[in-house]
Amino acid sequence: MKKKLFIFFSVVSTIVACSSSDNSGDTTSGSNYDRKVLLTNWSENIIIPSYTNYQAKLKVLATNSATFNATPSEANLLTLRTSWLEAYKAYQYVAIYSFGKSEEINLKESANTYPTNAAGIDSNISAGGYNLTLLSQFDKQGFPALDYLINGLGTTNTSIISFYSTNANATKYQKYLTDVITRLQSSADTVLADWNSGYKATYIANSGTSVSSSVNITTNNFVKNLEKNVRSGKIGIPAGVFSTGVKFPEKVEAFYKNDVSRELLETAIKASQDFFNGKHFSSTTTGEGLKSYLDYVNAMRSGEKLSTIINNQFSAILTATATLNASFSNQINSDNTKMLAAYDVLQQNVVYIKLDMMQALNITIDYVDGDGD
Repeated sequence: MKKKLFIFFSVVSTIVACSSSDNSGDTTSGSNYDRKVLLTNWSENIIIPSYTNYQAKLKVLATNSATFNATPSEANLLTLRTSWLEAYKAYQYVAIYSFGKSEEINLKESANTYPTNAAGIDSNISAGGYNLTLLSQFDKQGFPALDYLINGLGTTNTSIISFYSTNANATKYQKYLTDVITRLQSSADTVLADWNSGYKATYIANSGTSVSSSVNITTNNFVKNLEKNVRSGKIGIPAGVFSTGVKFPEKVEAFYKNDVSRELLETAIKASQDFFNGKHFSSTTTGEGLKSYLDYVNAMRSGEKLSTIINNQFSAILTATATLNASFSNQINSDNTKMLAAYDVLQQNVVYIKLDMMQALNITIDYVDGDGD
């Protein structure tokens, strides 16, 4: 019996030793690391400024939408599209932080569930009665719905404008456009107000090492966003990675605009790298972040700093995405191998971050993984 127990524990020890993909460094305990300093930098210099910027971009979007509704012209439509894209890019920076009030009100799901349900949007507009707070309405609102409303209603600018001017339901189209943007604003306002009214202090004070601590929750959301929303949502699903090669070019982000999916992906990647490095939002200054935390515990992989490996891989990802067509649907249809190659490069950093980094920092993954690492 003792011999069997010895064999069992030997096997377990071997599995644990190999689970970090040849992480050969001598890791220092992070028990003395000041997590409050980390959380202060995250909240004050990254998260709150990201939401503040998002809120400001949505305000411009709302203003330009009102102007377009009042005067549905091509010039006003083009201005509206520009502010939509700017707000969409700002969203990529807050998508990482789907916890606290953001998770409670489903900000992420209501802002960026795609592909959008065009038929459902048309039905909502025709009926004139809808409740965008319902879970069943997630795919009929947010930035993907706006994409359809300002880019997908027709094949020319003139035909799109007609829905807001001469169409029998023009007033209803104008109202729906306004309601979708108002919903985005309301969610952003609610989350930012919560951060500024007391959540920040609670967030920083919750500096322990339990699964419910702020560091653990924030890091898990960072990893989940990179894996599920960036890797899978923006590349993997439309490129057919999870459907035995069956491609879905219609499931790319911003399908109707059809020339900004790469820009949105690269914005999301840069947002992830900036967060990893503790980089202040819209600044060259860096503070405490996952990079400095890894360096503190001396996390190594094959004789090299894990933080350096991760940053180098972020650079490799951006190099790979730079070769892609601005339109991912066109890229998938013309040469999907480049999409799959970009996916593989991004996937490698998911491995470095989700396995090596999380193990080095002794943080447990707290979300369900349905498609492997």
